[in-house]
Amino acid sequence: MKHLALAFTLLLSLVALAQTPEEMNAWEAYMTPSENHRWLASYDGEWAAKVKMWTNPKQPPTESTASSVNKMIYNGLYQHSAHQGEIMGMPFEGQSITAYDNAKKTFISTWIDNMGSGIMVMEGQYDPKTRTMELDGEMVDPITNSPVKVKEVITYDSDNSYKFEMYTIMDGKKVKTMEIVYTRKK
Repeated sequence: MKHLALAFTLLLSLVALAQTPEEMNAWEAYMTPSENHRWLASYDGEWAAKVKMWTNPKQPPTESTASSVNKMIYNGLYQHSAHQGEIMGMPFEGQSITAYDNAKKTFISTWIDNMGSGIMVMEGQYDPKTRTMELDGEMVDPITNSPVKVKEVITYDSDNSYKFEMYTIMDGKKVKTMEIVYTRKK
């Protein structure tokens, strides 16, 4: 609770320091949902997922099903996604927060799940012409305790389906590790 009060006090202090009309306008623009937030909100709802995972790119993937629920939070600035399924016979749960940062003009996504103790942070752009979002970031390899570069490519086929692909970058090459096809539940 102390951390929440401190964060709120800091935010109010920063807003109070913005005394000129230009500074107040900048803060207002920063905290107001944009067309990118409205686009992200169009993918709110319940989704069924077909999951493929590759632990060895030369072998066939393992396949499973999952579900997720997407919901915009905090005045429509962030999309919270909760995921449930099974991986290698074990229950799986994960959550992501996806945002469009109005100041940086970029999408930012975080990921946590019950199969690790780290937080993956990704950043990138959405291309409306190809209906594709590409995010780059890093995760930790728990075996070597070293960073691994990763890339997510999300292709929005329609308002009712999209495909998520995850790659690790090894020796400068993309190696596909996961593919999830999402279909909106009716």
